[in-house]
Amino acid sequence: MKAAFKLGGRLVAVVAVCANALFAQAQTQAPSMTAGDCAELAEAKAKLEAQQKRLNDWPDLARYRDANAKVAARAEGEQRVVFMGDSITDMWVLPRFGGFFPGKPYIGRGISGQTTPQMVLRFRADVIALRPKVVVILAGTNDLAGNTGPIALEETEGNLGSMAELARANGIRVVLSSVMPVSNYGHDHDGNPLDMRIKRPPEKILELNAWIKKYAAEKGHVYLDYFPATVDDQGLLKKELSDDGLHPNSAGYAVMAPVAEKAIQAALAGKELK
Repeated sequence: MKAAFKLGGRLVAVVAVCANALFAQAQTQAPSMTAGDCAELAEAKAKLEAQQKRLNDWPDLARYRDANAKVAARAEGEQRVVFMGDSITDMWVLPRFGGFFPGKPYIGRGISGQTTPQMVLRFRADVIALRPKVVVILAGTNDLAGNTGPIALEETEGNLGSMAELARANGIRVVLSSVMPVSNYGHDHDGNPLDMRIKRPPEKILELNAWIKKYAAEKGHVYLDYFPATVDDQGLLKKELSDDGLHPNSAGYAVMAPVAEKAIQAALAGKELK
């Protein structure tokens, strides 16, 4: 809310500056001053609109509303799986990453930047209503980063538990994924170094993963552990599996896919993955 107010104030200020500039131009007939000089206005307006959208639909239910409406009823014998998550799940379906489980009736329902409280709010629309046999939940990294504000580890755990309980209550088998490791090996699009450990401390990731593993065992869910296949000897995300130290690249998804498939098959068979 504060961010929206700040952007609103900034937008008003920029409008005033641009208006004064254009008025001065009209008075002096100076051709050098154009509305293009107020590019900051467009940027501030776009940010304000994004904040307004977030306020109006915090869990982003609109993101998959149309797509969900087009999902057909599950056919007899269909082993439908829904992947619930954040940007790692969201990006997995992009063609440049090699295809999202080709030939499988798997549905991606990730939204970039989301935290577990947002996922809880859209879980009915984006998972339960699609009637999958299994749901694969990969969430928590953005909670650690504070994407939607400070949140205690216990609250993240509670949200993961709530999604698992909702799934089980609706006859959906649950796969709970470990939060992925991060690293300081990556870089941004301009080549600047990135250290993803700052907002996502590795020790916090390990602490959350220990809880997820314990909870899954206690409740009879499948625990999907990505760590053995993706972590290096420093406890960080392998350099070759990510360009920015957080999100998998094509090689990263290629490593993750068979691990996820094994967990899905265990869930479908009603087994706990050892």
